[in-house]
Amino acid sequence: MEAHESVSRAKPKDAVRLSLVDRAPASIEPYLRLARIDRPIGSWLLFWPCAFGVALSWPFATAPYSGSYLQVGLLLVLFALGSVAMRGAGCTWNDIADRHIDAKVERTRGRPLPSGRISVFQAFVFLGLLLLIGLGVLLMLRREAQIVALSSVALIGLYPFLKRVTHFPQVGLGLVFNWGVLVAVAELTGGISTAALLLYAGCVLWTVGYDTIYAHQDREDDLVAGVKSTALYFGEHSRFAVGVLYVAAFVAISASAALALPVWTLAALAPAGVHLGAQVMRLDIAQPDLCLRLFRANRDTGFLIFAGLLAGALIPTGGLP
Repeated sequence: MEAHESVSRAKPKDAVRLSLVDRAPASIEPYLRLARIDRPIGSWLLFWPCAFGVALSWPFATAPYSGSYLQVGLLLVLFALGSVAMRGAGCTWNDIADRHIDAKVERTRGRPLPSGRISVFQAFVFLGLLLLIGLGVLLMLRREAQIVALSSVALIGLYPFLKRVTHFPQVGLGLVFNWGVLVAVAELTGGISTAALLLYAGCVLWTVGYDTIYAHQDREDDLVAGVKSTALYFGEHSRFAVGVLYVAAFVAISASAALALPVWTLAALAPAGVHLGAQVMRLDIAQPDLCLRLFRANRDTGFLIFAGLLAGALIPTGGLP
């Protein structure tokens, strides 16, 4: 009985201390870990692009968001709920697809599926429940935003398999994880602007950078499992590569702000640029724990980008839609 309890309470090395998961009943705990409730950083990184899109397009919003702090605030809450549900759904689908690979990787072999704490059938049922929550959020958006959101389904389905065929699965993750930029802009304005596309591109580059840092925790296991990543591709040049990706990301995000918001918004974004630069300066791929901390630091990067864009959005602007 004690051995079984130890297995059922197996805690991933990259999980945070979270009483909701650590103290959950044994029958529920594996599902919370499957949805990564014990690792909220993923939900933050899925939410921030939605928030970026809201801030960038707020000055051009149509009814009911035009001039309404309440409606925009409620939309952000809705995106937050959707981010938690869809991040959980994405991780569940990823774990179903990767269960055999996860069993070969030290960091992931304790996950509910490879460890046998949840069956594949149970995982699919749980996936269905999470998708129903996501559907509920989707139905509360305007038609244009619904169409944009649904157009990402194929990318989401393909993502878990990219690591088998390319060294750049992080690009696929970036395309999927930042789709919320486009959804948010479509929700507020009914269309997708050039500024929104630039913001989306910048966020994709940002994601490739921070997920390269994250992937360095698994590079030895990935070699054994036969899967690919940018961490393996860039190797000892990863620090330089991440620096280039972060610079390109910051330039694209700044360009989107310059198109849509007052020019002084660029100064408001400067703290985010400094934060990204500090990550690159500190990066040491030989230290997995440091890589995890730097990856998690991007929650704060997201806040700084959002704060900069929001500051620009709160001032009347004559920028391009």
